[in-house]
Amino acid sequence: MRYYKIIILSLFIIGQFFINYTVKVARAFEFDPNQIIADNELNDYDCLDLNAIQEFLNNKNGILKNFRAIDNFGVERTAAEIIFNASQTYKVSPKWILATLQKEQSLITNPLPTQKNIDWAMGYAVCDSCSTDDPALAMFKGFGVQVDRATRRIKYYSDNPSEFNFKVGNLYSVDGRDVLIYNQATANLFNYTPHIHGNFNFWNIWYRWFAKIYPDGTLLKQMGQAGIWLIENGQRRPFWSKTALVSRYDESKIIEVTKNDLERYETGYPIKYANYSLLKSPDGKIYLIVNNEKKEIESADVFKTIGFNPEEVIDVSDEELVNYEEGRKITLNSIYPQGALLQNKANGGVYYVEDGIKYPILAKEVLTNNFQNYKLTVVSQDELDKYVTAATGMKLKDGTLIKVASDSKVYVISNGERRWVANESTFNQLGYEWTNIVTVSEKIANLHPLGENLDALLPAETQIAIENN
Repeated sequence: MRYYKIIILSLFIIGQFFINYTVKVARAFEFDPNQIIADNELNDYDCLDLNAIQEFLNNKNGILKNFRAIDNFGVERTAAEIIFNASQTYKVSPKWILATLQKEQSLITNPLPTQKNIDWAMGYAVCDSCSTDDPALAMFKGFGVQVDRATRRIKYYSDNPSEFNFKVGNLYSVDGRDVLIYNQATANLFNYTPHIHGNFNFWNIWYRWFAKIYPDGTLLKQMGQAGIWLIENGQRRPFWSKTALVSRYDESKIIEVTKNDLERYETGYPIKYANYSLLKSPDGKIYLIVNNEKKEIESADVFKTIGFNPEEVIDVSDEELVNYEEGRKITLNSIYPQGALLQNKANGGVYYVEDGIKYPILAKEVLTNNFQNYKLTVVSQDELDKYVTAATGMKLKDGTLIKVASDSKVYVISNGERRWVANESTFNQLGYEWTNIVTVSEKIANLHPLGENLDALLPAETQIAIENN
C-alpha cells in the first residue's frame, strides 16, 4: 500500500545564505482515500463570502483575479461572482470549486492558461475517453457553464447517492488499491474523479490551501465528542480528566472542529494529572507536577516541612513520568514551590512567586487570565525583597486572544509570542470567538514578542514535497 505524505518546506534567508529545511506540520499528514474531506467541509457553502473569494484569487495571482465571463444565465460576471453564486445556489463549499479549478486546469495560480484550460475549467463532462472537440460536449463549454454544472453535479451526488457507482460503506478497488468509502463527500469526489491520483491531487491542494493549522496552546474538541485536546509541538494531547484541564486552562477557550481537522495532528502523550499533582515513582521518589515539569521533592523532611498532604500522593509508573521535563529540585530553601500571589501592602502591586522568583503582574487582565480563582496574600516590601525579580512581567496564557485598545489588530498568544490573526476570514475559519478577545495595554502586548502571522491558509510561497513510500 502506498502512502502519500506532504512535508512543508520553507525557505528562510539568514544573511546571504539560503537554508532548505523540512518541517513536518502536525507530524505526518497522510492522504486517506477512504475519507478525503468531511461532509461538513464539502457542504459549508458559507465558509467564504464574495469578498473573501475575490481576495483569495487576488492572493494566488492567477488569471481569475481579474477574469470576467458569461455565467450560466448569460450575464457577464467576475470569476469570483460566478464561483460564489454557484456555491450559494447549490449549497456546496466554494473551497471545493477553488480546489477543483486548480486540480483540473491550474486556473487559480496560472496567469497565462490556454483558452482550452478556461473552456473546460472544472473538467466537467470530459471523461477519460472523451474529446473536447466532440460537438455533443459543446453545451458544457465555457467557464461560467463549467462552474455551474460541476457544482450542481456535486450537489446531485449528495441528494441522489443510490444512482451512482461510489456509495458510502462500500469497498472498491481503485487503481489497484482498496478504498472503503467512509462518507458522502468522499463518494462524491470519486464519482466526479474515479481515480486515486486525481483525488490525491485534490486533497493535496485542499490541504495546502484550506487546512486549519492551530497554534500551540489551542484547545480543540471534535464536534459531537466529549474529549478535549491541547495542541502542543504539532501534536494533539488528550486531557484524561476534567481536573487536568481546568487546573491549567479556561474551558471557554475550547474550539470545536471536525474529525478531519483534529486527526491531522498526531496523538501526543496524554495530560492525565491536574497541575500541582504529587506523583510517586516506583523507586519512592515524589514529584510535584508544574505544567510540563516534574520537580523532585528532595526528602521526606522537605515534604513534611512544606506542608504537602501525603494522602494526595499518586503512585505512577516510570513510563508516566518520562514525558515530563526535569524541573528544579524542591528543597528546604524552595520558596512557594506551588506558587503564590503576593500583594505589596504599601502600593498594591501584585506578584506571582514560585521557587523564590517573583513575576510582576502588571495589569488586572493578566491576573484574571492566569488565575481564575485567585487569592492574594498581603505582605510587606521587606518580604517581597527576599525574592529575585524576573526579567519580565508575567505573560498571558497561551491561546489567549488579545488586542490593544488603540489598534484593531487581533493576536493569539502562542509559546509566549503574539501572532497576528491576519484577517477576519482566518479568525472565523479557526473558530475563534470575538467575545474571548481581551483588550490590553500596549505595555502588556509588548511583553509578548511578535511571532509569525497566523493565517488559516498556508503561505503562497510554501513549497510542497510529496513522498511516495
